[in-house]
Amino acid sequence: MAVSREDHARYQALAKSFLDRAGIVLTPSEATHIEIADLGLGEWETTGLALVTYINTERCCAKELVLLPGQTCPEHLHPPVNGQPGKEETFRCRWGTVYLYVSGEPTPNPVAKPPAHRADTYTVWHEIILNPGEQYTIYPETWHWFQGGPEGAVVSEFSTRSTDENDLFTDKRIVRAPQVVD
Repeated sequence: MAVSREDHARYQALAKSFLDRAGIVLTPSEATHIEIADLGLGEWETTGLALVTYINTERCCAKELVLLPGQTCPEHLHPPVNGQPGKEETFRCRWGTVYLYVSGEPTPNPVAKPPAHRADTYTVWHEIILNPGEQYTIYPETWHWFQGGPEGAVVSEFSTRSTDENDLFTDKRIVRAPQVVD
């Protein structure tokens, strides 16, 4: 499923408003290139996120991730690519709250709830709650998912090379590369 050009522009403006609240300054070019990762599901405001990629070289990557209140980036992992280990990433919360779930001992009574119609595709429940200034490193080949808190969240990602097009999702209906249509 593709995103209409009108919805894409609306989602970019919404993401930009969250970045503004977080004090993240973008160039005009960066603002017009905010990625809307709708994941081919047609439910971006529930499942997806917005991203600004500052740099993505052979060795490192830096991004801003924007999540609306309750918006979920679904469970996935970063696999090895071309003989290189999967992406290692550190999330640093800049604004709002993000609930991050990774492989490990399940947390009793986790705060976040995945979208009910996709709940069967969420399998990891070790909860890390990040507030502004807090960070967590996700190591290669670690299943994880995350959700914006009550106000949403802006998260800086610092990582090794990003090859998100190779991500593996537990929900097989997901298509990582976004499509925008008129």
